[in-house]
Amino acid sequence: SSGINAEYGDARLKQYKHTHGKDMSCEAMAQMLSATLYYRRFFPYWVYNMVAGVDNNGKGCVFSYDPVGSYERESYRACGSASAIIQPLLDNQLGYKNQSNVDPTPLSRDRVRNMVRDIFAAASERDIYTGDEVEISIIDAKGVETQRFPLRSD
Repeated sequence: SSGINAEYGDARLKQYKHTHGKDMSCEAMAQMLSATLYYRRFFPYWVYNMVAGVDNNGKGCVFSYDPVGSYERESYRACGSASAIIQPLLDNQLGYKNQSNVDPTPLSRDRVRNMVRDIFAAASERDIYTGDEVEISIIDAKGVETQRFPLRSD
């Protein structure tokens, strides 16, 4: 989560590992962030966080939040200034929403990476707050693979 102080989160992860003798699960991390945001509900951080990782069953998970800590697990999610542009495209292309007679076959890793890059390139042309590059992280049981792609060349 980049919206709040990362050092605080790192300290809590180390404290959890010391107390429990194991790394914090993605679900536990999601609950911890929810409690942290809820604690500040009267003076919220006003950020929209996401936690992504691999759950205890080896399946990918994404948790999205509102500023006061309510969260839900989803298959995919966009947040930030261009989320109103990006989320409908993700819904259509990844979630197969608002499509008829379509076979929801799993997409390859390269296809999803290219799709996300193209969606962000389109969003960067319409939203002035979207940066000049996108960093795409693919998280699986083997680890995290991160790539950066330029969006604008002007």
